[in-house]
Amino acid sequence: MNGLQSVETSYGTELIRKGIHMSSLAIPVVYYFITRETALSILVPLLLLFGVSDLARISIPAFGTFYERWFGFLLRRHERAEQGQKRLNGATYVLLSATLCVWLFPKMIVLTAFAILIVSDTAAALIGRKFGRHPLLQHKSVEGSTAFFVSALIVVAFAPKVQYLSLEYVIGAVAALVGAVVEAVSGEMVDDNLSIPLSIALVMWGLYALLLPSLGFVALEGIR
Repeated sequence: MNGLQSVETSYGTELIRKGIHMSSLAIPVVYYFITRETALSILVPLLLLFGVSDLARISIPAFGTFYERWFGFLLRRHERAEQGQKRLNGATYVLLSATLCVWLFPKMIVLTAFAILIVSDTAAALIGRKFGRHPLLQHKSVEGSTAFFVSALIVVAFAPKVQYLSLEYVIGAVAALVGAVVEAVSGEMVDDNLSIPLSIALVMWGLYALLLPSLGFVALEGIR
């Protein structure tokens, strides 16, 4: 979310949402210390748990009413099971994207891509909602997208690298820019919790293969 003058939720509610969102930073932090297999053994059951409860929310009226009563204030308009809409919530998409990224991409790439999702999406939402004055596309702001890109560059600066080569920082910066563009163009039909990390990971993987082929896939797996 990088809205200009959104009235979907109050700014206080957005702070709560993004506070919860920031807790997902535990995913790349923990993954740094464990293997892919161990990470998937944790993520897959969590995805099933959240996914099933989310599907029950939009498919079973009684459960949906219960869910809306206690957690509905955290849902965006397009996440609510109203007027025939059948949309999963952000938490389910976060777990889905984490599972896909860990399964598909080398560890060092996942750490950067997912950390950018958590930190920069939060920065874009809070800055865009509070200070957004200049429209960008349909529901985004220049201020929010700038906050995404700048915070993503900070993440790239501190994220683990294979050999800490200059080109690795360039690769991260290009991927950060792509992530900012994807965040700006993602709408209600494409959840940015999924599109942002996957696009960043794909770009990084491609650029590592093109610019630093000598490192190889094994090196990108990083610490095990």
